[in-house]
Amino acid sequence: HVGHDVGNVHGTVHTEQFNHMKNTQVGRVIGVAVEEWHVYAAEWSPEGISFIVDGKQYHRFPKNQGAGWEAWPFDHRFHLLLNVAVGGAWGGQKGIDEEAFAG
Repeated sequence: HVGHDVGNVHGTVHTEQFNHMKNTQVGRVIGVAVEEWHVYAAEWSPEGISFIVDGKQYHRFPKNQGAGWEAWPFDHRFHLLLNVAVGGAWGGQKGIDEEAFAG
């Protein structure tokens, strides 16, 4: 979730070839009811990465997106980053709702 984009979940893969700095990112957005509990998953396989909410795949990044490690670095050692940032250039565009952290 991005604070100012309530109800939308973003699933995006960032690689050297596909990333937001080059405006080539590959991702999808799915709407969810924020009043309900949800189960999120990202599943990696040698063929691709799937993004899942409540048992339903809403995005798949297949290995054949391009050639070489720039498009598919996931068959080499890599780091998985889960962005749980508050604020920043994207999430903080419209400020931060301090009430979101109350109680």
